[in-house]
Amino acid sequence: MTAMNNAMNDNPEDRPSWTVTLICGASGVGKSRVAAPLATRYGVPLAEADDLVTAVQALTTPRQAPLPHFWNTHPEAASWAPEKVAEQHFAVAAALRPAFEAVIADHLAFDAPVVFEGDYLVPELASGHGGRVRAVVVDEADTARITANYREREPGAGDQRHRAAVSALVGARLAERAAAAGVPVVPARPWPDGLARVHAALEATV
Repeated sequence: MTAMNNAMNDNPEDRPSWTVTLICGASGVGKSRVAAPLATRYGVPLAEADDLVTAVQALTTPRQAPLPHFWNTHPEAASWAPEKVAEQHFAVAAALRPAFEAVIADHLAFDAPVVFEGDYLVPELASGHGGRVRAVVVDEADTARITANYREREPGAGDQRHRAAVSALVGARLAERAAAAGVPVVPARPWPDGLARVHAALEATV
């Protein structure tokens, strides 16, 4: 589930004082533009929550774990109203939360730093660890920009406006939850200084 970076940073000044860094945010907002270079800057591995979801799906059946399999077993859900899809997104995230908590606990137990990124990560995962886990929500509220991001990432996938509307709703909900959890929300743009802004927000987290 964890992929090591090829270009590790050996500068001790760039290494964070905490152990686990969570990069939260809705799909298509630009989390990967920040997560990979942040892991390189910190000199730690990058882990993708999507890989853990894939593992959960491989080790269970839809009957055993219906929510992690939901989008595969309910293709009609793609046509639901954006509000309903966003609500279901958080239901799936809640079902996956114990798996994410186990990964975080393992990294803390072995003092193994990591940058952990994914759509289903929620800000509350950073709570209760005495500052050893810090999180940031990368946010993009402009549905036109999210649509363009999807089209750049997945050319030929068709009209992405409905998907972008869902993402914007998920992002707004994540921002609300971040505020309640004391987790910073950082605008995805401008992209050139995104890494610096996310790092500064993490450093300033109390």
